[in-house]
Amino acid sequence: MPVVLEDLATPGGLFDRLRRAVRSSWDSYVDHAFVRALGDGSLPDASFRHYLIQDYLFLIHFARAYALAAYKADTLEDMRAASRSMTAILDLEMGLHVRYCAGWGLDEAAMAAAPEAQATLAYTRFVLERGLSGDLLDLHVALAPCIIGYADIAAALMADPATRLEGNPYRAWIEMYADPDYRAVARAQVELLDRLGDRRGAAARFPDLLRTFDSASRLEAGFWDMGWTLAR
Repeated sequence: MPVVLEDLATPGGLFDRLRRAVRSSWDSYVDHAFVRALGDGSLPDASFRHYLIQDYLFLIHFARAYALAAYKADTLEDMRAASRSMTAILDLEMGLHVRYCAGWGLDEAAMAAAPEAQATLAYTRFVLERGLSGDLLDLHVALAPCIIGYADIAAALMADPATRLEGNPYRAWIEMYADPDYRAVARAQVELLDRLGDRRGAAARFPDLLRTFDSASRLEAGFWDMGWTLAR
């Protein structure tokens, strides 16, 4: 499945350079078997429900990461951007997720009480650790695969002849992340990463940032692995 994100990435920008340098890790995430099974509708319901529950728990920590981003910011612009993102997760995205999950027979109280899977623990704590021990750039590099990758995945699925939309139980999920509004979110994340890189010396720090980006991409692939193992 060809994956192209040149319309989002700025050629030569920090995100573009990070992705190019760890293309195999990135592709193992965005072109995972779980993703392809979403596209053709063959993913078992149980695998998708497990993913949805863990994604609910993930969003809680994602909001915490943006609270940390506000703390780590050194400009009002960056503080306000982090605050808007945290508010969007808590007041909008989580509500949308809960309503979507209800269509799959999942209750919010039950999802909140579910134990975090190892893959959820690994990725969310990694993101928070990078933010705590590093600076705002380290944190956003760790967050980038999730935000931008989902737009990459959905665009590729929509363009893939193997994707079946008619009668596909996962059509709404695919279309949600292929929507222009979500692509705008992903594009804004690319631009933020590039701006932070310019301000915070990304060129000199590139090897360390690359390790973070590579780890985050592999942890995202591990998040798909978590659901895919139920399908085998």
